[in-house]
Amino acid sequence: MKLFNQVAIIGVGLMGGSLGLALHKRKLAGEIVGVCRHRDSLRLAKKRRAIDVGYVDIEKAVLNTDLVIFATPVGQIIELIPRIAPFLKKGAIVTDVGSTKVEVVKQGEKFLSPRASFIGAHPLVGSEKRGVKEAQVDIFEDALCIITPTLHTDKHSLRKIIQLWKALGARIEMMSPQKHDRIVAQTSHLPHVLAVALMLSLERKLIPWGAGGLRDVTRIAASDPFIWQDIFLTNQKEVLKAIEKFKLNLQHFSSSLFRRDKENIFSLLKKAQEKRNLISG
Repeated sequence: MKLFNQVAIIGVGLMGGSLGLALHKRKLAGEIVGVCRHRDSLRLAKKRRAIDVGYVDIEKAVLNTDLVIFATPVGQIIELIPRIAPFLKKGAIVTDVGSTKVEVVKQGEKFLSPRASFIGAHPLVGSEKRGVKEAQVDIFEDALCIITPTLHTDKHSLRKIIQLWKALGARIEMMSPQKHDRIVAQTSHLPHVLAVALMLSLERKLIPWGAGGLRDVTRIAASDPFIWQDIFLTNQKEVLKAIEKFKLNLQHFSSSLFRRDKENIFSLLKKAQEKRNLISG
């Protein structure tokens, strides 16, 4: 079922490439246009049928587009929104798959309205891997996608974006951009901070001795630093709050260990175990 005549995907890496593959598979777009600074990535995306045509020039790519999807680092989304605004046709919808929402949505509503509509979205999928070569056609199947409308959101555009993500197989949850950023600061961004801090704490010569536990806990530290610096900087306030809360719990554990408080150490381990069992998978 075709939802859009033409879709432009800005950034054809893991997420953008996966979107293109999924849109093609489900026949949701008449034509898929890809935008990337690297021509090799565009050639590979076209070869994999993630896109039909590729552009380096973002202005040309969005001229006749019904839907623009940003799949770049959030810092680039914020930078590029004003750049594409004059080239969008009236009634176009712009959305994203970025990991932070407050600053992105604010930028979208500031520069695109009333010519076009901006709807923030964040599918909770991904990998520490990167590039269109890692794109997966079914990555959004049964994934949770958070959509972040505001009081200024165009209702028709919102319905179209909800319809899109449902057609891609995702489950939908709607909340404010502020609530989204508060949640992901604790459930996604803080774990990344901890994985980074743990790797920085290890002596390089000891790393080969690490077993499965170290690999599991630090896997996300292998993610693209360019992407994650933007995530942290655009959600600075909430990430700092999450770090402070973690520091209190770490201090509590450290104090219990220093005192050799066997009962309290067991209690902390037990509470952590119970909370961990709430995570599916």
